[in-house]
Amino acid sequence: MKTAGALLTLLLITVIPGMAGNEADADRGKLIALENAWNQAQMTKDVSGVEQLLAPMFIYTDYDGVVQDKKQFLDDLKDPAYRATSMINADAQVFPYHNAAVVVGTYHTKGTYKGKAFEHRGRFTDTWMYQDGKWVCVASHISLIKG
Repeated sequence: MKTAGALLTLLLITVIPGMAGNEADADRGKLIALENAWNQAQMTKDVSGVEQLLAPMFIYTDYDGVVQDKKQFLDDLKDPAYRATSMINADAQVFPYHNAAVVVGTYHTKGTYKGKAFEHRGRFTDTWMYQDGKWVCVASHISLIKG
């Protein structure tokens, strides 16, 4: 009986961490895909697509220090004066915490605003929570990289 218990314990110790690792890897892949979907939705001004990715209490801090709630962020997306032609994330890393995760990386955005071309390179930090069977972003912050 002790042998069976020891074998079961050994099995649980070796199998469960592997299962958790696979689940974490799947979540990492899902979150990176959601980040990319967010970029595409912003470029095409798909407000409902972006809205589905954001929690009701979403908060955004822009590179210039402006803080927006979800409604303000989505209203900005509708601004016809802003047109992104390229939004690319790189070096993304996902740090999981139970039902939450922080995604950090760099971004490169090009486009026009009020007819003038712009190009931004910066870093982003997005905080996601797993709620009601899906990942939603609860907070996002970007900062420019000088140089």
